[in-house]
Amino acid sequence: MGRKVTLATCSLNQWALDFEGNLDRILKSIEIAKSKGAKYRLGPELEICGYGCADHYYESDTLLHSFEVLRKLLESPVTQDVICDVGMPIMHHNVRYNCRVVFLNRRILLIRPKMALANVGVHRELRWFSPWSQTRQVEDYFLPRMIQEVTGQETVPFGDCVLSTKDTCIGSEICHELWSPNSPHINMSLDGVEIFTNGSASHHELRKADQRVKLVTAATARCGGIYLYSNQRGCDGDRLYYDGCAMICINGDAVAQGAQFSLDDVEVLTATLDLEDVRSYRGERCHPHLERGLRPCPRVTVDFSLSSSDDVFLPTHDPMDWSFHTAEEEISLGPACWLWDYLRRSGQAGFLLPLSGGVDSSSTACIVFSMCVQVCEAVRSGNSQVLLDVRRVAGDDSYRPDDPRELCGRLFTSCYMSSENSSTETRSRAHELARQIGSTHLNINIDLAVKGILGIFSAVTGMFPKFRANGGGDRENVALQNVQARVRMVLSYLFAQLSLWARGKPGGLLVLGSANVDESLTGYFTKYDCSSADINPIGGISKTDLKAFLKFCVDRFKLTALTSILAAPPTAELEPLIDGQVSQTDEADMGMTYSELSVIGRLRKISKCGPFSMFCKLIHMWKDTLSPAEVSDKVKRFFRMYSINRHKMSTVTPSYHAEVYSPDDNRFDLRQILYNTRWSWQFRAIDAQVSQISPQEDPLEE
Repeated sequence: MGRKVTLATCSLNQWALDFEGNLDRILKSIEIAKSKGAKYRLGPELEICGYGCADHYYESDTLLHSFEVLRKLLESPVTQDVICDVGMPIMHHNVRYNCRVVFLNRRILLIRPKMALANVGVHRELRWFSPWSQTRQVEDYFLPRMIQEVTGQETVPFGDCVLSTKDTCIGSEICHELWSPNSPHINMSLDGVEIFTNGSASHHELRKADQRVKLVTAATARCGGIYLYSNQRGCDGDRLYYDGCAMICINGDAVAQGAQFSLDDVEVLTATLDLEDVRSYRGERCHPHLERGLRPCPRVTVDFSLSSSDDVFLPTHDPMDWSFHTAEEEISLGPACWLWDYLRRSGQAGFLLPLSGGVDSSSTACIVFSMCVQVCEAVRSGNSQVLLDVRRVAGDDSYRPDDPRELCGRLFTSCYMSSENSSTETRSRAHELARQIGSTHLNINIDLAVKGILGIFSAVTGMFPKFRANGGGDRENVALQNVQARVRMVLSYLFAQLSLWARGKPGGLLVLGSANVDESLTGYFTKYDCSSADINPIGGISKTDLKAFLKFCVDRFKLTALTSILAAPPTAELEPLIDGQVSQTDEADMGMTYSELSVIGRLRKISKCGPFSMFCKLIHMWKDTLSPAEVSDKVKRFFRMYSINRHKMSTVTPSYHAEVYSPDDNRFDLRQILYNTRWSWQFRAIDAQVSQISPQEDPLEE
């Protein structure tokens, strides 16, 4: 009858500027799609060069090599007899566009430029690309000579147009266009487009996946039609992790779901669907004849059918219930996949972590262990690429990982760096966690190095600083804490470079950081201390979420050592012990709890609150626990810490981006690093508001 179509979408672990590897993964996905009977294959956004090229988009080499890869694709026998939809940058009339290139049997059918560019949060597409603003208009694009030689075409359609095959009509959206208020699929559906495709590069943030799923299912529920969603996967070369989650939907129902987190470099989803289901659905719900002044989409006619004439007995896919990960599972999986990509592509032999026995460093250690669990599971499931990578990283061509703890011992070195201010409790907690996850664990005492540095200072100045507890002042107290923290950073890198050498093994280790997002927001860490590392898997995750994650790890991985870690108060252990007990806690130092910091962070970054507007919101949000004067004190304290320590954001360790309120560094939170830390005008506005509130009455009750 010719009405059932088999379509393919995919998630690919592309790497910015890895043109050879990207080509291989694209070809593999097309080969798999064809083997499953698909006649249309959709790939991620900018898959040829990798989405994260950033300022490399300015380089002519990036455009040149992208066309060279396109030529290889056009020439390959793998791409014959299937419509291929790939993403790459293209310059047209000296303007750079983010494009989809659709081709069939060595001929380019159309080039569709992106019309709504992502320019919020971590995205800066307007820095490199221009949006195509000529709605429903097409121009001639003159192909480079290298492409003309393959296709025999001088020009191809370029612009906002759709494909019209013998049996259906196909239209493209590109990533952010789905999120825009006037998504192209709306008008395309009213003009008879039945299949929508979306090649995307959507990064992971905690609790974000459901937004994508709702957008796609809502689009097809409202307009009817089939929607193919493709997404990038993996660490493209920066802080972001693209979490895959490809999908196929029809008329508001999901029929195929890709993995959100996976170590597979290539994942292909296919679905066989009945076009008559789309037509019947629209016949009842959609009334395009009621729309006035709607300009038709330009169509490119293609002498090709997605369906076959003998498809009566071809089964179609049924609706399914979408399965979402919890936030704790996302923390367990996303940063771990990011670490694995970073490790295998960095050329290093493993990780080193200063393990203090607190929540933050223990969370980082658990994420590394989760990575080892996923690597072992991937090898057991037959992933040959992961096996090759782990053998190369471990330096053993015959190695086959079966036990995550044994693998952790090969790839992960943890070290407890004690001082005279360290407690036996934190030492034992760190040791027990290292034992349970299997890491190679070192005990390092830093007192000798600290005394040596202070001895140099004393020899030059004749002065010897003291802790506050021993009669010293605030400046001395902070300086003595910072010396310990910075010595730990120096020793971390020394042991990362030479510990494998000392054990007779090749390679070096990547140093892992463990400052959480709330500490980064306030700058509650020493600049160039052991939070200064190569990469930080928890730098975009709140303390609240990390505690929930550790509780998850107790159940998921049976890491009982985490129970005592969760029960202990967070402390840097940089001040002298009192009667053998910790006298310093993080929350006391900061003057606010971690849960309060999470609220403040969201108001600062997401709600764009300055001191006064933040105070006005918090007096309502915290009215049951804090007075307006107490709220005022916390807001002022936060903004003083934020502005005094803002310079630290220019050197903060590159972190996995997991929260929309994460400062990451000063490239994401685009505010200055030098502030007037008195905030005199702003704080006076708060004081004036507080003074108007009578202590005899509650101003928050109406």
